[in-house]
Amino acid sequence: DIASLARKAWKPVVEEGDGPVGASKYSGVPWLAPGEAWPACKNCGKPMQLFLQLDLATIPTELSGEYGPGLLQLFYCTSTKPLCEDDCESYFGNTEAMCVRLVPGGTHSGSPQKSPVAEAFDAARIVRWEALPEEVPTAVELSELGIDAGDEGPPNAAPLGDKLGGWPHWIQGVEYGKCDKCGEAMRLVYQIDSEDIL
Repeated sequence: DIASLARKAWKPVVEEGDGPVGASKYSGVPWLAPGEAWPACKNCGKPMQLFLQLDLATIPTELSGEYGPGLLQLFYCTSTKPLCEDDCESYFGNTEAMCVRLVPGGTHSGSPQKSPVAEAFDAARIVRWEALPEEVPTAVELSELGIDAGDEGPPNAAPLGDKLGGWPHWIQGVEYGKCDKCGEAMRLVYQIDSEDIL
């Protein structure tokens, strides 16, 4: 039953600019431990772009405790010489050209005043969350689950756009990454759409 698969999702509302190092944000300066170097790509050695930092204490209460405490950070290498994304096949996740981690955060930080990343993305601070309509998987994922939803899929299928929670909107086939430790398929925490905020 498709309705039983419904999940909640939230759209980030942002303001231009960086904000505090411990804030939920796109790009800008992340929280780093005192004395910690900016995370670098293990393929090219260059500092990686901060794509997202989420203060898990400020996400919607329905998700409270879902991902643990602290700050969830995603760094990703955007180097084109060498093209680390292709060299490391970063689109499959868990590679030398990316870093996804959960850090404690807090008031003390060794963060620099600005990003050392060449041509860093413009920073945007997440100031609140807007609830999206409940969504179900897209037709391609429903098909993998053994449910025929037709070519168009259900009207409330996972949309494009940046969001917290919900179902992924697959551009091609379903490609959940697998956990390096247990081998199980990982679930979606956050969707970043290349045509949205960044």
